[in-house]
Amino acid sequence: MHVLGIDPGVATIGIGVIETTLSQNCKALSWLTIRTAAGLPLQDRLQEIQNDIASIFSEYQPTLVVLERLFFAKNERTALDVAHARGILLLEAGKYASYILEPSPPEWKLSITGDGSASKEQVQRMVTSQLHLTEIPRPDDAADALALALFGASQLPLLTCHTAPANASKGCTPLTKT
Repeated sequence: MHVLGIDPGVATIGIGVIETTLSQNCKALSWLTIRTAAGLPLQDRLQEIQNDIASIFSEYQPTLVVLERLFFAKNERTALDVAHARGILLLEAGKYASYILEPSPPEWKLSITGDGSASKEQVQRMVTSQLHLTEIPRPDDAADALALALFGASQLPLLTCHTAPANASKGCTPLTKT
């Protein structure tokens, strides 16, 4: 199954796609960024994001989308613009994915590196190691997106346990998709 991680933004959105099995074998399929031009009106940038992400979802058909939750922003305007972009990304994810997770940066960094305040370099090294890559994925946004996808892959056994009715007999509590 495919897990797609998204590091949201307006100017640059990181995308990372991995293939995984429930036995946690993970393979990087793709990492890239969506970029929008700074001089465009916000609505045009959001439309570009929507078109590009819909194309990516259509190509990879992810089972799970992991979209980073906004955690902290120094610039209020930037935070609002990113929130608009997250809305578009979340809307499109809901059309394609069976599951959506929205971890905060400390949550997914703790899972990937063992340190919730890990640096970009620490995240990149762990992504490179866990996906058996020969080079650090670039740019940083795409590396973070791959880390988000890895976080999602680590959560899949729990998600599938709790959503498959047949697993109720194995001590799993069925949950409903929201």
